[in-house]
This record gives sequence, structure tokens and C-alpha cells, in this order.
Amino acid sequence: MRTVFILFLLSLSLFGADSVTVPTMNFNLSAPDSPQQLVTSLNVLIVLTLLFLAPSMVLAMTTFTRFVIVFGFLRHALGTQQTPPTQLMVMLALVLTIFIMEPVGQKAYDAGIEPYIKEKISYEEAFTKASEPFKNFMIRNTREKDLALFLRIRKIDNPKNIAEVPLSVVIPSFVISELKTAFEIGFLLFLPFLVIDMVVASILMSMGMMMLPPVMISLPFKILVFVLVDGWNLLIGNLIASIK
Repeated sequence: MRTVFILFLLSLSLFGADSVTVPTMNFNLSAPDSPQQLVTSLNVLIVLTLLFLAPSMVLAMTTFTRFVIVFGFLRHALGTQQTPPTQLMVMLALVLTIFIMEPVGQKAYDAGIEPYIKEKISYEEAFTKASEPFKNFMIRNTREKDLALFLRIRKIDNPKNIAEVPLSVVIPSFVISELKTAFEIGFLLFLPFLVIDMVVASILMSMGMMMLPPVMISLPFKILVFVLVDGWNLLIGNLIASIK
């Protein structure tokens, strides 16, 4: 529940923390008696929409993108087609994401959500304090070049500190930085398996067995090498170490 509530507050940032209020939900099917009642009903619709989009926003604000792309590269590099299954790869990426983001979520809960639930601070202050740990995490893992790109697109002057960077700019900058990092890791992951494929293909050609698919012969060797070097431990350890 803590994670869902934090993500809900962060999702409101796209619409501006000052202009969005959390309304009480009334599901009575009756015509509005006043403009204020109509606005409240529309706010309920917006909140439900944000809750529906919250999981997608979480994936964009965490390391899930990096993990799932690298695991996809690994499967293609090994040439194992659908092994491990996609569901297992996504589940592993999600588990690792929760492992990495748990301290960040705990800081956000302690700083903003818990005081807000106890009615010690206002909604605006709770949003600012709860979003700050996520913003700091994303900026630490965002390239300056990517951040500058979206600041230039939005025509925003160079910020003096992190607090001046809008969350709507940090999120897309973080996403494309994660994509670049994931592709870099995937390229390095492909190299040793590509060498094995090239060696096997050369041997088959020298033996005149050009009709035999090299992938069929190289697959067992690639799996053997991956197991011997304890590939999963090595890969996941380096993935986590690459996160700042």
C-alpha cells in the first residue's frame, strides 16, 4: 500500500502539484447541482485515470527498463529463443527493481507520506518531500546530455540545483539514459557469444559443412560457457553495481 500511495502522488506531478487536489470519492449517479460538484466528479475521473497509469509510470521511474532490456539481449545472445520464458525474465526484472528501489521508497514514505497520513503536513509539502528521493535517484542515473536535451526542448534555463528541475523533465531524461545504458551493457554482453558463433562458423566452413546451421552447434558451447563463469551471478552483480 505504501508503494501504491507514493506512486499515486508522483503521478500527479505531470499535472502540477499545486493545481491538483485529492477529492473524496462519491459514486452516486446523480446530476450535479453546482459547478463545484461537477469539478469534483471530474477530479475523481482524473484520479482513477492516474491510478490506471501508475504502474507504467513506475516502470519509467525505476531501473526496470535497464533490467528487462539487458535480459532480452542475453536471451538473444545465447540464441535460446524463448528460454528463459518472457514471463520469468519480466518477473526477475521486477524483483530486482523492487530490491533496488525499496530504500528510495522507504525514504519517500518516511519523509512525505507518513507525516501526511498523520496530518502533520499539507498535501503540497508531502508531495515535494515524497518525490525528492525519487528525483535524486533518477538524476544520479541520468546523463547530463539527456537532461540538457529536455531542458532545451522545454526552453528552461539551466537550473542551479536539483530542486529547480521539474519532475516532468527528469522522467523522460532518465528513461532515455536507461535505454542507452541498457544497450551499452547488451552490446558488451553480445561480444563473447558472437566470438563463439564466429569460431564455430569458421570451423564448419573449413570442414565443408556449410549446410549445417552454426547456431545449432554453438548453442551448447555458449550455454556451457555461461554456466561455467556463473553468468547469472556475474550479470546481476554488475547490473546492480552500475546503478548509482
